[in-house]
Amino acid sequence: MCTYVFSQLSEETLKTLVTLNEKYIAPEEWEKMQVALTAEEDRRLDDIKSTLYRRHLATMNETTLWARAIYPMLVLAEQGYIQAWSGVPLKAAYPTFALEGEADGVLAPVIGGHIRPPYLIVNEAKRGIHAPDPRFQLYGEMLAAGRLNWEREANPEQEIFGCYTVNDSWAFVHGTVRDIETEKPTFTLEFSPVYNGIWDAEQIVQLLKFIVAKHLKEINNG
Repeated sequence: MCTYVFSQLSEETLKTLVTLNEKYIAPEEWEKMQVALTAEEDRRLDDIKSTLYRRHLATMNETTLWARAIYPMLVLAEQGYIQAWSGVPLKAAYPTFALEGEADGVLAPVIGGHIRPPYLIVNEAKRGIHAPDPRFQLYGEMLAAGRLNWEREANPEQEIFGCYTVNDSWAFVHGTVRDIETEKPTFTLEFSPVYNGIWDAEQIVQLLKFIVAKHLKEINNG
């Protein structure tokens, strides 16, 4: 069995491992995936945005941009035992291949101080001419999370959300993994519009809150 590192994945490699099924979903459908912000969340979000106005975000180093523009919005989506974490190692084995590496950020259940398989993965795009395409690294991380969640729940269909950021812009991916125990699982992907981290900050956090609320509802109904 071959083990693939997330950062080394390409579209060609992924197509040999899984059946990729990419679907178009209208922007209006993503607009329905929202949970309103509280007054306190609005205030905290205004504080985040105020630190970003008139900053040269395109030249800001990745660590600083993550700390200022991305991670704080993940924290705003926390609810109950669902928490935001950075630098999360992931490793999962399917019947014919394995995936491993580190996710830049996640929203995941945390019980007794220990993180459980995440429900949302965030990949921060690396910069430079030779930097890998963030989409395929994210797909690998989502596949790993889907497998880990399946090992805990064994549902035949695993839903997993992902997001990749480019500077302060966010693009979401809704993924569904099926046929997990077969030689070639099916991975269905639906893509959001690109959201600007300042002008669309409310929509980003509303969407993050929707994802968390959806996960909590499924857990409570399970």
